[in-house]
Amino acid sequence: MRVLVDVTHPAHVHLFRHAVDALRARGHAVAVASREKDVTTDLLDAFGVEHRVLSRKRGGRAGAAREWLGREARLYRFARRFDPDVVLSRLNPASAHVSWLLGVPNVVFHDTEAASTLAAVTTPFAGVVCTPSTFEGGVRGEHVTYEGYHELAYLHPARFERDPATLRDAGIEPEEPYSVLRFISADAHHDADDDGFSLDAKRELVAGLEPHGDVHVVSEGALPADLEPYAARVPPESVHQLLAHANVYAGDSSTMATEAGVLGTPTVRLDTFDGGLGNFDELEERYGLVHSTTDEREVVERTLALAADDDAGARWRRRRRDLLAEKIDVTAFAVELVEEVGSA
Repeated sequence: MRVLVDVTHPAHVHLFRHAVDALRARGHAVAVASREKDVTTDLLDAFGVEHRVLSRKRGGRAGAAREWLGREARLYRFARRFDPDVVLSRLNPASAHVSWLLGVPNVVFHDTEAASTLAAVTTPFAGVVCTPSTFEGGVRGEHVTYEGYHELAYLHPARFERDPATLRDAGIEPEEPYSVLRFISADAHHDADDDGFSLDAKRELVAGLEPHGDVHVVSEGALPADLEPYAARVPPESVHQLLAHANVYAGDSSTMATEAGVLGTPTVRLDTFDGGLGNFDELEERYGLVHSTTDEREVVERTLALAADDDAGARWRRRRRDLLAEKIDVTAFAVELVEEVGSA
């Protein structure tokens, strides 16, 4: 078969990179269309994924509109030349619209209930929409659910192994205690109006965690001068190793909170969506892997308590085993579904 994969965000690189490798290994021709946003193309290059850049992120609503209209036109031309049997993407209107125009089925992965506006202009044009079983939003058209999360496409044990040497190469001793903090910029289409942590809370987290080991801050935006020395120095492709070896994680990124939780790292999340995300209901209530709260004061208190708790890591590892006993390798599911849809 001929498979076109559209990758427009760093998270999509992780979601689909193993599927790209697996599809190619199974004899299929795979073309990857990419977008210059944050470290998207850097990650593709680091993982050795050949790709074609079709657009770059533009600021403001007018800039975003121009980018996406131009991207649709370029993706249409790219797809016509490649002549795919199936298109694989995350929730992405350009992919869905181009697939529909070409009469090619689009397999869409979607896991964010808050992205209802984007879903409204994407899913009606999709061939199949795939969501975690926990997804609480409505889906138009053919809908397939699976027992897992997007993050288990690349952090399931079938796809991810702890590699302490990677951290040592970056000057981090993985056997020594350390914490990871994540601060988002809150400019994605699905982000809440809330900007995440206040500057005071960021400083309090760093100061409170420092007695428990090094503090590594992964930030989408520039850090103030007093926090810049704590900026994580690992390359983007190694951030999951940083999470996997950490003693505690706290942040206002939903994706990274899920990643830390499924890796078995004690995790506290500032919930800027104020609920409404089914994955986190399950991660907290069924597995106890992520604690979410809208109160940044509670985030600080819980994070510092976990950093001081010598038994927290063992508890999270047991909870992770419970989760993995009930969840699937999402990459294997994606590959099988793409083959099924593309050959129909």
